[in-house]
Amino acid sequence: MSTRLSPAALAFDAIASEFDGRFGAWASVAAQRRAVRAALLRAFPAGGKILELGGGTGEDAAFLAERGYDVSLTDSSPRMVSIAQSKLTSLGARAEELALESLDNFADRRLLEGADLFDGVFSNFAPLNCVAELGPIARGLAKLLKPNAAAMLVVFGTICPGEIATELLGGRMDLAFRRLKGGETSARLSGRDFSVVYHRRRELKRAFAPWFALEKRLGIGIAVPPSAAEPWISRHSRLLRTMESVDKLASRPLAFLGDHVLYQFRRNSAPWQEP
Repeated sequence: MSTRLSPAALAFDAIASEFDGRFGAWASVAAQRRAVRAALLRAFPAGGKILELGGGTGEDAAFLAERGYDVSLTDSSPRMVSIAQSKLTSLGARAEELALESLDNFADRRLLEGADLFDGVFSNFAPLNCVAELGPIARGLAKLLKPNAAAMLVVFGTICPGEIATELLGGRMDLAFRRLKGGETSARLSGRDFSVVYHRRRELKRAFAPWFALEKRLGIGIAVPPSAAEPWISRHSRLLRTMESVDKLASRPLAFLGDHVLYQFRRNSAPWQEP
């Protein structure tokens, strides 16, 4: 298994069994997840056929499936997929192993099989930041989505005051400003090293432009702090609720300051073709 998984997939595969217990208990993560889920429900048609990229242990897929959506989760970690499937089977949803780098090939296979197109796609908590080249992902989604379908893609923000403050207070200067760097940046999870890329708005727009229009950006976690503030922030529920209220007001005008940023793209109405 390890010979065919990327470094990022290996890192998340290693932490899969403890992922929900570790991150699911953090109130900051739950607050950011609520903001993303509200946006998904606004964007997707009721009962629609939805694809998730980098779905991890299936928390968001299960949320949508419980509300009547036909959800297909994909993730590059076999252990994550196994955990997700255990949650999704009873809900009529499914999970399968798929590396984001292989999305274009996955789309070609579905087209050859005559599979139905999706009514929407989403990716939460930044799996796209583990991929350097966005073009093949945009091309794959253009093949997989119906005309006018929404692509709701959550990536790391590039300027996060909450992270800068938290890391400076902790004396971690090297981490405080890591998002400002261009190109690939080193990351570490579960004792395993991999690379992330903090994609800029112009990079995302350029990659998706042939087939998608950017409708809006929403800041996720502007006042709500990043997970670096845990477990401290989870012990201050009243403060966190106030921060969550601030985020609802600031999500559009201050989107660029989010810990994460949700990019809402819209597939154009033209049938799939190479640009």
